[in-house]
Amino acid sequence: MTRDEALYLIPYFVSLAITTGVLVFAWQRRRSPGALAFSWYAFGQSLWIVGFIFELLSKGLANKIFWDGLQWFATLFLIISLPVFVVQFTDQKIPRRKEFFLASLVIPLLFTILLATDFLHHWIYKNAHLIPGSPFTELFYDFTPVIYVFALYGYALTFWGFYILLRRIIRPHNLYRAQVTLISLGFLIPTVGTIFSLFNIHIAPQRDATPFTAAIGNLIIAWGLFRFRIFEVAPIGRDQVFEAMVEPVVILDNQHIVVDINSSMLALLGKNANDVIGQPAKIIFDDFPIPIKMYTHVSYARAEASFNIGSKKIHYELTVWPVYNSNKRMMGRIYISHDITAMKELEYELRNLNAKLEDRVHARTRELADAYDTMLEGFARALELRDKETEGHSRRVTENTIKIAQKMGIDGDELEEIRSGSILHDIGKISIPDEILHKPGKLTVEERAIVQKHPETAYKLLSPITFLNKAIEIPYSHHEKWDGTGYPQGLKGKRIPLSARIFAVADVWDALSYDRPYNKAWPREKIIQYLINESGKHFDPEVVNIFLELVEKGEI
Repeated sequence: MTRDEALYLIPYFVSLAITTGVLVFAWQRRRSPGALAFSWYAFGQSLWIVGFIFELLSKGLANKIFWDGLQWFATLFLIISLPVFVVQFTDQKIPRRKEFFLASLVIPLLFTILLATDFLHHWIYKNAHLIPGSPFTELFYDFTPVIYVFALYGYALTFWGFYILLRRIIRPHNLYRAQVTLISLGFLIPTVGTIFSLFNIHIAPQRDATPFTAAIGNLIIAWGLFRFRIFEVAPIGRDQVFEAMVEPVVILDNQHIVVDINSSMLALLGKNANDVIGQPAKIIFDDFPIPIKMYTHVSYARAEASFNIGSKKIHYELTVWPVYNSNKRMMGRIYISHDITAMKELEYELRNLNAKLEDRVHARTRELADAYDTMLEGFARALELRDKETEGHSRRVTENTIKIAQKMGIDGDELEEIRSGSILHDIGKISIPDEILHKPGKLTVEERAIVQKHPETAYKLLSPITFLNKAIEIPYSHHEKWDGTGYPQGLKGKRIPLSARIFAVADVWDALSYDRPYNKAWPREKIIQYLINESGKHFDPEVVNIFLELVEKGEI
């Protein structure tokens, strides 16, 4: 190799070194979203530059065509891997993703076959010939329709990827906007270089622009890899719901680095997103009252914490859940903090009331009974004031439940416990957020799961109160079903407390008889038929029969 040849090749070797460095960096972080696909993209660039260098160095038409063919083969890696990277990095939702990917391979596969069999038809290397030059002889050939079709297909996929990336620039945190911007530039500049080559535009005599534009693009991406921690601080799935959540939420990766955080958590921290994202959790939450730093090495956890803001004591429940990628590999953990101050205050008030009532039970029995009744009615009234759509529901359903129980021969203290349980049946709804409780439309799966926790909330609230031990059966079990498909315990048949079985019939009758935000009142005949149809499924058949007798006699 002459001195002139060596000097001529130096820029290309520099370009190869930069591209290879980016490849190694991305490969070391291949478990991050999109990093593995980006590694294949960088590999394709490196392979293309290697083929280009050897094409310059080789002698003879056949050798130059071989190394030029390697460059076309390397282009396949770029066309295939770039869209895959974009989809993975942005978490773009694509229907039938596997079928879409397989379909995208059809044209590259056909081009590969034509490339390998070009010596038979010359659909790629048409009129190939060498032109003497300094310091290297150059290979020239006519661009055929096959090449233009393949190029257009590649550009279509590439610009589709750019479109997906540009949509992600609207992310709310500057860090991620900078990441996407640099990645877009890093891909766009080499693409422009290939367009120059396609139209035989040279930046200097005998200089192909592609290796240089690849080097510039990879320098930009390399800066982003170090400055903005691409593939180290990568988004793990965010949407408008995450940012709008009133509960403080933070997401940590497997190295306990903050990778995402919503506005509510930032408000508690008193920090900006740019000060938090990318920082270790042990630093950000070192003196934070919610014990996040204590649960960075567990997959699941639930804990409570309390702290004072001014003169008010605030209670939070921390829930930790793992975050998985599409390959079921854990990528990090999500920490959700729920304000349970209202429930704690209610628990405190109920416990205080219980202690006072127990102290007075022997000396002032009648007064205790009156206070007890007043308290129950107050709870029912408080819930009805919160949910005006069900106003009067507790009174009506209690009356009907008592009638059924009396018809079944229940009386005395047991009947009084059924009355108490009926009044308190929806006490657990105090923990349901207003936006769910008052939602006029159909609930989502997540919202329904929250609603279905209200029997357990009732149990937590009432179980410490000794004189409500029997009455708690209805609040805790009135959503159980005769066939075992109810909640929260999935009890079946006579394992469901009798009081809850009685109440379930009266409750459904009343719920279907009056307008609700999500349901208009049914005709009386339709409700009767529904009870008959659900006898033995939802309801105890014996209770249904007795209830329908009361309905037929006009007593209900």
